[in-house]
Amino acid sequence: MADAIGLMAGALTTVAFVPQVLKTWRSGRAHDLSLTMLLTFNAGVALWLIYGLVMRATPIVIANAVTLALSLTMLGLKLRRS
Repeated sequence: MADAIGLMAGALTTVAFVPQVLKTWRSGRAHDLSLTMLLTFNAGVALWLIYGLVMRATPIVIANAVTLALSLTMLGLKLRRS
């Protein structure tokens, strides 16, 4: 039950990034995104991913691996399109 809740929470928080990635990709504009926030967020998610790997917590690993990929995409768009 705990893993199911973790997977659902991870899915919802990860999916929340998809509209922003798509909007930024389509508009070609990322200047309104805070570089400091993106750098800090990516560092935090990377640490959560490492934590999940160390703890062998599948929901944490899956959610943070996908979130990190999306967030790194946002960071890349910010660096290229700002």
